[in-house]
Amino acid sequence: MSEFEAHIERIGFQGDGLTAGGLVVPLTLPGERVRVRQGKDRLELLEVLDASPERIAPVCAHFTACGGCALQHWDLPAYSAWKQNMVSGLLRRAGLETEVLPILTTPVQSRRRVGLHVRKVGKSVELGFKARKSWNLVAIRECPVSDPAIVSALPQLKALAGYLFEHPKSAPILHVTASLTGLDIDISGVERTKSGGLSADARMNIAMCAAEADFARVTMGDDMLYMARTPSVRFGKARVGLPIGPFLQATVPAENDMVSLVKAGVGEAARVADLFCGAGTFSFPLAEKAVVYAADGAAPAIASLKAALGSAPGLKTITAEVRDLFRRPMLAEEMKGFDAIVFDPPRAGAEAQSAEIARSQVARVVAVSCNPSTFVRDANILVKAGFSLDRVSPIDQFLWSGHVELVGVFSR
Repeated sequence: MSEFEAHIERIGFQGDGLTAGGLVVPLTLPGERVRVRQGKDRLELLEVLDASPERIAPVCAHFTACGGCALQHWDLPAYSAWKQNMVSGLLRRAGLETEVLPILTTPVQSRRRVGLHVRKVGKSVELGFKARKSWNLVAIRECPVSDPAIVSALPQLKALAGYLFEHPKSAPILHVTASLTGLDIDISGVERTKSGGLSADARMNIAMCAAEADFARVTMGDDMLYMARTPSVRFGKARVGLPIGPFLQATVPAENDMVSLVKAGVGEAARVADLFCGAGTFSFPLAEKAVVYAADGAAPAIASLKAALGSAPGLKTITAEVRDLFRRPMLAEEMKGFDAIVFDPPRAGAEAQSAEIARSQVARVVAVSCNPSTFVRDANILVKAGFSLDRVSPIDQFLWSGHVELVGVFSR
């Protein structure tokens, strides 16, 4: 494989590296001169010849091997400015001129949900994250971005995972969520044996591990393996029990920032529609001042929202229904009488729903997005229909990654 020098000039992001002339060079920074080797499908960093003054020592011992973080070597002000400029540039290229507010960055030790991969190596079990651009596993003993409750439970999670290999092709993933009542673990990637699911011995041992660790719940799809108490979170004044495998914002600080931005965005609206509402992340805080209609395609999430209605007295009315907003978006005619619409779709965005909002007479819209590209598409639908994009707030929920989220406020 050939080796050569490269100068990192262009600032972009692909996977886990900044780009130099369109080539991905992992673990580099703009302005650096580096020595690289041509790998199978990308360049491999061999040596930093001239380091950027913005380069810092990473905070995690697993950085460079673990594929979870890509930018721990960049000092926070420069890293945050890069993300801010990335959002501003994307909006500008899309013809969306607006105010971009300072980025809100989530702190360390705040990630409350992670996916831990498990592999069996000989007679031992390893638990951690996938390696950079690989299916190999990096066994971890620390994770500065994750909630300390998850990190401290790594030995117990590893012990529990040891009973998931009754089928030789199993490659389990423990989807771990830190809730107010303890850790919630949902397991995927376990192959079915000839007898079906896990054996009675495996189930008993998993339950014993969970009880000893004081986990709240352990599930495998719809199969309840252990339950001590319902995992719960707080949305506004409501305490909400989590369904199995729920969507949940990755960090509480980022969620709080989003809630504040959404509430400010709807202003004094008396009636609000909360679309793609999940289990009520925004519905409950909005109901402190407004009557709320909440809709989402996930029936378990809506069931959790409804079950939590009695946990927060003093709220305005929340009406919730299961509705596939991709196939059956809320129609413009149904929006009559609503003062504001909030929508928080998955990465695919909300093209059909945006088209209906564009046809409506609603005065204010707040869009929450985990994908700036689909946000731009949906925003243009609204702007072409006469809405003004008043401001955009970038949110760095996934610290030290190339991922950025947005909250955009529109008005007529």
